[in-house]
Amino acid sequence: MNNFIKRAITGIIFVAVIVGSILWSPYSFALLFGIITILACREFYNLMNEHQQAGVNGIVNCIGAIILFFTVFFYQIRMVSINIILVYLIYLIFLFISGLYMKRDNVLKSWAYALFGQVYIALPFSLLSVISISQVSIFGIEITQRPEYSPFILLALFVFIWVNDTGAYLVGSQIGKHRLFERISPKKSWEGFFGGVIFAMIAGFLFSFILTDYNAIECIGMGFIVSIFATWGDLTESLIKRTIGVKDSGTIIPGHGGILDRFDSILLAAPAYLIYLTFLELF
Repeated sequence: MNNFIKRAITGIIFVAVIVGSILWSPYSFALLFGIITILACREFYNLMNEHQQAGVNGIVNCIGAIILFFTVFFYQIRMVSINIILVYLIYLIFLFISGLYMKRDNVLKSWAYALFGQVYIALPFSLLSVISISQVSIFGIEITQRPEYSPFILLALFVFIWVNDTGAYLVGSQIGKHRLFERISPKKSWEGFFGGVIFAMIAGFLFSFILTDYNAIECIGMGFIVSIFATWGDLTESLIKRTIGVKDSGTIIPGHGGILDRFDSILLAAPAYLIYLTFLELF
């Protein structure tokens, strides 16, 4: 009961902080998720160094991750030009040059894990800025006169994930019998998976009353896409933890594990969500 109360309280605070930061302003969103990006990368690199002897410089690569995040954010709000990407290129150049001076038997492993963290964690979090802040143009075609922050399209992404998790748990715990991916996550069931998909699609229909630029079918599609890729994101992190032999990625969130444990779904759902939204804009 004490653990349940702890999980409930931290869960409520967690959701309130996420929702509040997204709705308040683009800058509060960027501040919170910039911090989350650093913490998630720090967890990942610590795990790889401890359990895989990766030999990754966590500080340098966390700096690289936050550079990528704010590079995308500041470009999206048009505070800087595309040349800002040069800052991230400096990090990449430094990453490879520093490998020349590492006295390690396998510097390839260090490079591989460093870049894995950038692609797996830093890039998806950076794409949240692209999702929430409208592009000025697509393929050179002018769409808006200035960037526009759309908090509800980003909030919908998180709500779909939360509703999917809740639906999967409720249905799976009641009627779940057939294992979805037993070798990776023994508790997940096909019944829970489909329950989560249905719940997310219902949430998509409800969001069609808020996201007036999209019709009901398109919003239901959002819920469907997010549900599918959120599940794969969860399984991906489970596979990583099972491979290195840990239960949680960290202990920073009481009763819930680490940052990666809470945001694993977003790491695949965000890119897929962006691709789907772009498809809707183009067609």
